[in-house]
Amino acid sequence: MKSKITVAPCLLLLIVSLSTEGMALRGIGVELRCRCIETESRRMGKLIESVELFPRSAHCKDAEIIATLKGTGQQICLDTSAPWVKKVIERILVKS
Repeated sequence: MKSKITVAPCLLLLIVSLSTEGMALRGIGVELRCRCIETESRRMGKLIESVELFPRSAHCKDAEIIATLKGTGQQICLDTSAPWVKKVIERILVKS
């Protein structure tokens, strides 16, 4: 009986820790992995409302660019090697 009481909290702790693996801790501003899994290289400059640039970090070896689309608010990751995206990066860097 006593072993069941000890095992239950351990199992609960294990389940919680497995379900949160790889999640971002955005509340405290810490990313534990890359934000972008897939990137988009198609030209879509006119559809973009805003762009965020995330430099390389200890948790992600790639610089990432996330664009928010007009109207829908959908966020997509842009391919940093696409020529038109490189121009967007240059404009961001010039403004800052």
